[in-house]
Amino acid sequence: MNAAVTALLPAACLGLSLLAAGCEPEQPNPLEVMPQGDVQVGQHRFRVWVADDDQERERGLMQVSAEQMEPLADGTERGMLFVFPTAQSRRHGFWMKNTIIPLDIAFIRTDGTIVTIHTMAPLDTRAYYPSGPYRYTLEVRGNLFSRLRIGSGDRVEIPDSLLKGAR
Repeated sequence: MNAAVTALLPAACLGLSLLAAGCEPEQPNPLEVMPQGDVQVGQHRFRVWVADDDQERERGLMQVSAEQMEPLADGTERGMLFVFPTAQSRRHGFWMKNTIIPLDIAFIRTDGTIVTIHTMAPLDTRAYYPSGPYRYTLEVRGNLFSRLRIGSGDRVEIPDSLLKGAR
């Protein structure tokens, strides 16, 4: 489970991935029924599951296997886009409890600019924080952003159709 953590209050059961005492989902997200779409970073396309409510964000990619994150036949990479209703403070981070594969996370501002990228270790319960406020996050296979030379300052193109009016 990828969980957002509040620096001073790591026990609020919010949703995405919010670290919460006693608020640990037992079921992974039902990926087969989650909304999907494509986002673009430079020439790189990602087919993403969209986590846009508290329960989906709380579960994140917990218990998702490496096979489920493999690129599609056409080379399109897989990922999960977390959509928040408002900008999140840089004091809200993510963790990897119940997430069994390494993941990269890009914290993204409302305008699509990547603020911070981290590679997160499986099952790690420490928090990974952005360097500034963010509105979205994109999680992909571990070390993928580095291999694709995607970094802070790059822009993620997110179609309005994936945001359900969140902009």
